[in-house]
Amino acid sequence: MSQIEQLLAAYREFVSLPWQEHLAGPQKVWFAVYDPGQERRLQLRIPEFEMATKEAGHGWLYLDITDSFALWMAGHKYREIYFQRPERMGLSLRDFAASVAEEIKTALSAQDVDQNTVVAIGGIASLFGLTYVSTVLEPVTAVIQGRLLVFFPGRYENGSYRLLDARDGWNYLAVPITATP
Repeated sequence: MSQIEQLLAAYREFVSLPWQEHLAGPQKVWFAVYDPGQERRLQLRIPEFEMATKEAGHGWLYLDITDSFALWMAGHKYREIYFQRPERMGLSLRDFAASVAEEIKTALSAQDVDQNTVVAIGGIASLFGLTYVSTVLEPVTAVIQGRLLVFFPGRYENGSYRLLDARDGWNYLAVPITATP
């Protein structure tokens, strides 16, 4: 069984468990952790995660943030300067993180999203080098109604997450879902 098949099996089992009510926002976040080299395989299997969610009696909404930086940059008034001198972009990247957080908040607040819905986020790797996942997720946890599933290409070890296995990990209250027991 491949790593993504194992992750899907673990998710299927996890999403079928009864959901606790009255959790704090960060405790409603699930990280589906997988090897970054499996990104394409995971993307092909997103419909199966949706099916597993619906079979467990929950709603599903998927948001892919892969193109968020390109769209944000295309609309930025200083984009030409930033293309010529990327080192000048530093402070504006805070605005980018806030923009992605707003995009996620919009999905979490969609009309068909309720306390029984999984809002899944793909494309997290596209944040690498621009902002931290924690910077984007911290402001959205207050508006999570059901669960926020983050497809996380990286590693989870000893309570710490590492995006793309590259940066020092950070502790986060998210519940890890991994391919290995």
